[in-house]
Amino acid sequence: MLAIQILIDGFAISTLYALGALGFTLIFGVSGVLNLAHGGLMVIAAMIAWYVGTSIGLGPYVGAAAGLAVCLVAALVTYGGIVRPIENSRAVPAHERELFVLTATLLWGVMIQEALSYAFTNSPITVQPLIAGTVSILGVRTPINEIFIAAVAWAVMGALWLLVNRTRIGRRLLAASINPRALTLLGFELDQIYLFVWVIYGLLAGIAGVLLGSFLGSGSGYVPGLTGSAFTIVVLGGLGSVSGTLIAAYIVGYIETLTAYLVSPSLREVPALILLVVVIYMRPQGLLGRR
Repeated sequence: MLAIQILIDGFAISTLYALGALGFTLIFGVSGVLNLAHGGLMVIAAMIAWYVGTSIGLGPYVGAAAGLAVCLVAALVTYGGIVRPIENSRAVPAHERELFVLTATLLWGVMIQEALSYAFTNSPITVQPLIAGTVSILGVRTPINEIFIAAVAWAVMGALWLLVNRTRIGRRLLAASINPRALTLLGFELDQIYLFVWVIYGLLAGIAGVLLGSFLGSGSGYVPGLTGSAFTIVVLGGLGSVSGTLIAAYIVGYIETLTAYLVSPSLREVPALILLVVVIYMRPQGLLGRR
């Protein structure tokens, strides 16, 4: 029974990790930005969904919509107020901009964490399930909400695949990730493409944050762990590699689930971080990465 429970829970958490990390790797692949405020944006979505849906009492769906909207705004603020000013600054040497962006987004993530702690609570909260009830899977009672959130996550990832591979704007995103200079020479505005990819990122992070909050709960203290898990996934899979991110998400998700069930929930993130160190030493380009 325990093995089946681990398989079910591991699949759900891995799918949510994949959804959140896809946005993380997408903005790196297209614009070259590693956003270390990622966990903060996911927690914003979950906390707002909890506050609107539960504390105010407007219900889980209104709460989820509010969380998604606020996360999208927060993502655009991150880009417009943190990332873009640094990238366009003449005071910052070009070869140091990536380091400045890393540092700025890390500090922005800390500010988000402290603001959430002040505005809401330090204690973990649970977002109201979108669907109530349980179902038996091979003798294991499983919340229907858990199955639902995994299905939603895969549906969103499928929609993202269609967007990137079957639309004109998606092909521009791919071109920007391969040769942005050539895209500029063809007359396309990179600023518009970067803004669009940050909109996609905000939506992905918001959906993942709300769903994760209804599955594992959330709180201001979750910010570093979620950022660390996403960073581990994209480095393990290969920076900028979507397929690598999907594979790595399931590796990390199942490692964390096994640790939580067999060792201690408080240590669930430790083995994945150890794996990250090993990968950096043994294969710094990740599973499917090129750079």
